[in-house]
Amino acid sequence: MSKLTFKEVDKESGTISFEAVRGIQANREFYNAMCSFATIYHHFKFNDDPQIPPNLRAQRKLRTSRIPEIANYIIQNPQDYIFSSITVSVGGKVKFNPSPGQGEDGRLGQIIIPIDAPILINDGQHRCAAIKYAYEKKPELASEKVSVVVFEDKGLKRSQQMFADLNKHAVKPTRSLGLLYDHRDTFARFVVNLVNDVDVFHGRTETEKTNISNRSTNFFTLNGIADATKFLLRLKTKSIAPEKQKIAVDFWDRVSKNIPEWNLLIQKKVSAYELRQNYVHAHTNVLTALGMFGNVMITHYEDSWREKIKGLQKIDWSRSNPIWEGKIMMEGKMIKNKTAIKSAANVILQKCGVNKPLEEFLE
Repeated sequence: MSKLTFKEVDKESGTISFEAVRGIQANREFYNAMCSFATIYHHFKFNDDPQIPPNLRAQRKLRTSRIPEIANYIIQNPQDYIFSSITVSVGGKVKFNPSPGQGEDGRLGQIIIPIDAPILINDGQHRCAAIKYAYEKKPELASEKVSVVVFEDKGLKRSQQMFADLNKHAVKPTRSLGLLYDHRDTFARFVVNLVNDVDVFHGRTETEKTNISNRSTNFFTLNGIADATKFLLRLKTKSIAPEKQKIAVDFWDRVSKNIPEWNLLIQKKVSAYELRQNYVHAHTNVLTALGMFGNVMITHYEDSWREKIKGLQKIDWSRSNPIWEGKIMMEGKMIKNKTAIKSAANVILQKCGVNKPLEEFLE
């Protein structure tokens, strides 16, 4: 863990100091400071009292359920966790002292604020709450630092506007991209490897977006494969045994060999676009239904599922087939909800010689 280069909190002078860089934004001074976890724990305040109505607050309510997960991310990855900057408003005079040799207009230096000045969090309150939680669990994190963007508090109206502006243009990464880039999550790595190991997935999976444009050569989405495979394996722990990878590869390979149109796609005799236009199995909800179907097969028909799965060849997967209407389609349009997906799974089970509905296997 890093050490503090200077004492942040000075009780004798009644001040808190941070190493900082000074800048100008919209004609106002602001500061990018380095702040320790200990100082955040003791001095950063949340403006989320549930008794205060929203119009008198400058933040959303904390979702306490999120905090342990974020805190555990810090605790479990002490050598390579990463946090983006937190934004705060200081309800008191902020003084900036340029470093020696910088001159009055120097950008590098220290900001000094009164120890009793309220420091209200404008952006990053869940990260701050997680830091406090992690610090309580592991006090040795005290000298860890995070970047904090500091503004002088200009009142409630300004703080509310800051919250709106900071969150207005925030866009979370798609789930597909999150899976692709997450090297810590065991299941994410499992799914990415699965895509490379299954012929029909390889080179035909959209790994950045959660939907596919009309003319795309991709046929699946990474998040769609992830959801379907979760239903297939019904994983109950974060650790994944090597044999699970083999089961998943075997299942999806056999599915692809027993759906005629998927075979044509592998052979490049049909385009992904044509299949999306004309067949239900080109959509994520049916892929999820196949995952549900697969769990029944590998769990309850361990010795015969490879034979039973050949029933997929007999299914008319075309969107014009009335069997899908009212189940996975409504007035010719694909629908995506749990009931529709389970209805599609029941059709697949029945066509593969299983007369019990999915619900009976889930009891």
